Parts: sequence; structure tokens; C-alpha cells
Amino acid sequence: MANAYDVIVIGSGPGGYVAAIRAAQLGMKTAVVEKESLGGVCLNWGCIPTKALLKSAEVMDYLHHADEYGLNVKGDVTHDFGKVVARSRDAASTMSKGVNFLLRKNKVDVIMGMGRLSPDKRVIVTDEEGKKNAYEAKHVILATGARARNLPAMPIDGKKIIGYREAMTLGTQPKSMIVVGSGAIGMEFAYFYHNMGTEITIVEFMDRILPREDAEVSAQMARIYKRRGMKIMTKSEVTAVDTSGAGVVATVKTAKGEEKLEADILLSAVGITANVEDLGLGNLGIKVERGLVVVDAYYQTNVPGIYAIGDMIPGPALAHMASHEAITCVEKIAGLDVHPIDYGNIPSCTYCQPEVASVGLTEEQAKEQGYELKVGKFPFSASGKATAAGKKDGFVKVIFDAKYGELLGAHMLGAGVTDMIAEIVMARKLETTGHELIKAVHPHPTMSEAVMEAAAAAYDEVIHL
Repeated sequence: MANAYDVIVIGSGPGGYVAAIRAAQLGMKTAVVEKESLGGVCLNWGCIPTKALLKSAEVMDYLHHADEYGLNVKGDVTHDFGKVVARSRDAASTMSKGVNFLLRKNKVDVIMGMGRLSPDKRVIVTDEEGKKNAYEAKHVILATGARARNLPAMPIDGKKIIGYREAMTLGTQPKSMIVVGSGAIGMEFAYFYHNMGTEITIVEFMDRILPREDAEVSAQMARIYKRRGMKIMTKSEVTAVDTSGAGVVATVKTAKGEEKLEADILLSAVGITANVEDLGLGNLGIKVERGLVVVDAYYQTNVPGIYAIGDMIPGPALAHMASHEAITCVEKIAGLDVHPIDYGNIPSCTYCQPEVASVGLTEEQAKEQGYELKVGKFPFSASGKATAAGKKDGFVKVIFDAKYGELLGAHMLGAGVTDMIAEIVMARKLETTGHELIKAVHPHPTMSEAVMEAAAAAYDEVIHL
């Protein structure tokens, strides 16, 4: 049957398109259903276009500090906000076309439209004209991702109260912005707009910014952002937003009382909500808890033949996580000998400048779990490469179990650390000890030397401190 497949994937983000390609590689007839743009949020509205915006902000920062490098930039440094946004959209378009090419190369059928499960386990796809077509599959993988979380106190209207999508495509740059939430999304947009010249106030409900990171990372990043002129309010909650005027007036509840903040725009960066509605989950009795689809270690739901991966299931909402879940799920379907993913070894990255990267336990978590620790920290102010590059903010911190030398976690703040964290992920995967990290020769001068030096610091062998 033309409409019958071995695998149908609903959603084409970094979970969906990877699942479809891997299934095709393993000899299964595969189709992917997409309602909007190939590549999903990550390629079109998340990972890729935001990094293009951040690169423009980084270049802007370099130009403002050109004299520190012995360079003269004549006249005032200005920017064309529209061109900055256009460059970002071009990057997203290029990557989306790349996914289209990869799907065609692997002979995956692309079905455009909204996919929904029927009571008889078929996939009903409604196209933009309202026409419905039914497809059958032995296995259906749900990979519909998530969207910006909408809080009652600050409902996103796309104009004055915006989410991450609108933040990437504003027609004009605001003079002032309130950023609510200081996770990766909030911190990255705060950095971008601040470097473009927007006055930034960050409002965070928890007692520190980047609340999921190690406390030392949070503290130093707060100092850096404040030094640059951004206002940071922690232990604070936006309880109401008035949009009746030219801009917004946010009512913020703080430890000291209520405060009013005025700005042109408010960016809500308070997390995400899984896209589990309108998929027909109820038709098959697929279990959903706290807005997330419940799956086993290999991503099968409580209904045989139906699977879910990515942001719509419990766990880290990360593009690289979704891709690995996709591969694990499909290889299990194909009967390969696969092992469940170790969720304790998933790297997390924030791409502002300086960057933030981490994996494993924080120092606080390790102590709570009863480990006796050896902790090493090496500041980039002592790094030759960082000094030469003019990027001395930050540090590398590594945490070891004192008894066996197990590398429990690593936390980095600095230029290029989102690339450096992969070394720690691999080291933990291979059960590398602190002494092995110390004896692994790192090239000089590099930022990555800080990993070796931090490990040496944990064992009182550090040379350059």
C-alpha cells in the first residue's frame, strides 16, 4: 500500500528528522509528518537562528573594544537591526533546506500537514487546505516538541509581551526590555539585546540566575552581567503586566515589597510547554502525566507501537538529547542491541558570552548524595590563551569522588566552553579518573588546558596557580 509504512514520525525537529533518517538507514520504509517547517523549533526558531543573533552581538562587542586589541575603528560603531535579524533567518533557512536534502537523500517521505492518531492507530494528516489523508505504520514516533510556556500573569500577545519566536524577529529594536526567567533562553536574549544597545532588566523567581547551574557559575555570571550594566532581580516574581500604554508596566513582587518596572517590551522566558494537544493521544489511551507523555527506557508509551521522544517526554529539553533518544528508540525498534541513555551524563550549554557549559553533578548535589569530594578550579585569568584572546572571565571547575577518583561533574564559564564540555562527557563515559585527566597531554596554548589544570588543582598538583 502506498500509504503504509514501517515507521511514521510526527514532527521533524532534531528528534523527529533524526529518527526518520536512522529508521531509513536501517531499511525501514519511513515517512515524517511536519505541520510547519522541516527542522522544527531548533533549526527554525531556536538553536540555530539564536546562535546567529548571538554571533552578531559578539562581533558588536569586539568592535566596541577594538582599542583593547590595538585596533582603531573610525567613527561610532552602529548596526542595522533588520540585517542582523535577516542574517539569523538566512541561517535558519539554510539549515532547514539541509534537513530536506538529508531526508530526500535517505528516501524518507515528507508529508506536510498536522498529524493525529486515530482510534485504530492510523495517522490522519490534515493539510493546509483541510484535506485529510490516512496513513498506516507498524511504529509511530511522536516528536512534536514544545512551545513557550504562557503564564496567566504575563500572557504572550506577540507584541508587547513576547516569547522566543517574536524575540528573534522583532521589526524594530526596543530601547528597553524586561527578561523574565534566567535560564538559557533568558540569558542568551539578555546578552544579545544588551550588546545591541537595549536596556535590560532580568527578573528571576529563584534566588540566583542560571538556577540549574553550579552556584559558583551563577554567582560569577551575575557579577559579569551587572558589571556590563544589566539589572538583575532575584527572588522576584512578575504578578501582573499592564500593556495599555506605549510599553509595558510590570508589577514585580520582591523580598522587599512590590516594585513597578517600565519597559518597551517584556520577554517571557519561563520555560516550555510540551505539544501534546490535538495528537489524538486520548483516542488510544496514551498515558500523559504533568503535561508530558510517559515512556519506558526505550521511549515506547503504554500503547505498543507508539513512541515519544524529545521535549514532550520527561527529561532534559535539549536538542542533542532528542537526537540521541531518536536513535536509541529506532535502533530498539530495529532489534539492535542498545542500552538506555545515561541521563546523568547529558551536557547543558548556554551560549551567551561568556558561555556556560556543565555536565554531571554540581558540588552541592554531590555533597547531598554523600560523596567525599576533591574539587579543582582553574580560572581563565591564569590561562595564556584566554589572556591573549582578551577572554579572561570565567573558570573550569571539576568535581571528583575522593575515594575512587570518579569524575562526578564539571562546570565551566568562559569563551568556547560549550565546545570544551564534550571532553568531560567523553571522559565520564569512559570512566576516566582525575589522574588520567592530569596525565592526558593538552595542547598549549588552548582554553582546554584549563580542564587539565583544574583536575590537577583537585589533587594539589596544579602548576600554573
